[in-house]
Amino acid sequence: CLNDMAGGSWCPDRSTWMPLRQSRRLLKKLPEIIAKHLEDRDPGDNRPVLLFAQDEGRFGRISDVRRAWSPRGARPQAPRQVIRTYLYVFTAVCPALGRMTSLILPWANTEMMDIFLRQVAEDFSDYFILMLVDQAGWHVSQKLTVPENMRLIKLPPRSPELNPAEHIWEELREKNFANQACRDLDEVEAKLCRGLNDLAKDPDKLRSMTNFPYLYSTC
Repeated sequence: CLNDMAGGSWCPDRSTWMPLRQSRRLLKKLPEIIAKHLEDRDPGDNRPVLLFAQDEGRFGRISDVRRAWSPRGARPQAPRQVIRTYLYVFTAVCPALGRMTSLILPWANTEMMDIFLRQVAEDFSDYFILMLVDQAGWHVSQKLTVPENMRLIKLPPRSPELNPAEHIWEELREKNFANQACRDLDEVEAKLCRGLNDLAKDPDKLRSMTNFPYLYSTC
């Protein structure tokens, strides 16, 4: 079994051994990978280095029914709907600082990723950014423009347990969307803004959620 970053354990079957080996390789090689990426930057660039984790989450009007507390003898009720309209949240979190940047965008593609990377580079222009990303098509596209103060580090395929940003989606779904049905995408957007702003205002909570042990070997 492989202990996950949240303290649990995962026992893979035979079909998962390849991504498991790749995950372990990243955990072992991360300092070396970071050093290699830092060699590529301008020798005169002395900005501090920050390690980020990036991901996208899809939110829409399909209700998320979950267990809920209720008075003894009463059956809790929750609305149920399946309406397939969505918004996409692009988020990058710096676990060491407990800071994040998020954008709510209409699609998940290379054009949207370009917009998001520019925003992160602008928000943290005083730093040199190393960003962990999965291997979604718009992360590895040849048309993607990576800002000059940023380098992307690709996570192994099928290894969401290595991405700290995944915890943000579960927090948003539990605190802002559980057992609710949104009337339209404007309501979805309002709930996302509220949840993301609450997280951004609480650096200690962000650090607790995302500062995985394997990231301690940073820059």
